[in-house]
Amino acid sequence: MGHPDRGITLARRYRPGQTMVYRTEMHTEATVRTEPSGLKAFLPPLPTDLTTKQQNTVTVRTVRADGSADLENRFDRFDLESDLPERSPRELRDSAVHAQQNFSQQVSGQTLVAHYDRQGGLLGFEGADAILQSTTALLREPLREALRLLLAQMGGNSLSPGHPVKLNEEWTSKFSSQPTEAEPWRVEGESTWRYSGKTRYGQVDAAIIDFRFTDVLTPALGDPRGGGAPAPAKPPEKRLNVRVLGHGEGRLLVALDDGRILQNHANAHHSLKATLNALPGVSLPPSDPVTVEITSQTALQMEGTGR
Repeated sequence: MGHPDRGITLARRYRPGQTMVYRTEMHTEATVRTEPSGLKAFLPPLPTDLTTKQQNTVTVRTVRADGSADLENRFDRFDLESDLPERSPRELRDSAVHAQQNFSQQVSGQTLVAHYDRQGGLLGFEGADAILQSTTALLREPLREALRLLLAQMGGNSLSPGHPVKLNEEWTSKFSSQPTEAEPWRVEGESTWRYSGKTRYGQVDAAIIDFRFTDVLTPALGDPRGGGAPAPAKPPEKRLNVRVLGHGEGRLLVALDDGRILQNHANAHHSLKATLNALPGVSLPPSDPVTVEITSQTALQMEGTGR
């Protein structure tokens, strides 16, 4: 798949029935900041330390003429730990522990269907609501974001440049997705890739790809889950602004025969900032809005096996 002078070709070639097994550990640490600072005391307890350990079997179910594909992602095993019980009121700690244990048991055996483009970019996924409905509302969105990150990293995040690359060559790709009922966020971002050499992963020839990325997530106007059309924007009356900014870096091992991800070690930083510029019946000066900011740092270690 490569020549010292011509470089290598990175292309995702999906094969119906192809299966990979991934063992993944994700560890997230988060902090919460509010303005005014006293507002933090009125927030419900939020987890600031969260770890998931899991094994997933990923099977290519459908390959379309344009090269895109649907992949079935089964959670063979899933374990969740967080500090939410310790951060909860004493009378709720036992129920918080039970909820985490119950969630881990319910996720094991569940299946998601992820949609990828011909370059491995995540287009969307289905099945998350069935997995997340059993957990508490406080954990639901952080876990949904963790699922999105996991599926994007499994697919490779559109790393193929569309042409052979030479050693130490860099290239950039932009990505975006529109909100859906399952994923009510607009996503825009950019990734930069660098081909750093070749190696062996088990019995497979692999390319070493270093990467860094930035992304921006904004909630859809209206309620996509309600089935109706998004409400038109009304800037003069806009009271609440929500945005998630992210960036990260890592290293991939990519199979040279078909572009599948063999290994992924990555770190990601995200900051969710919600700013309230007005309250009914209350006058807030433009220079002094109510703000809640949640920042998180996630470390991902993914190892793949299979064919």
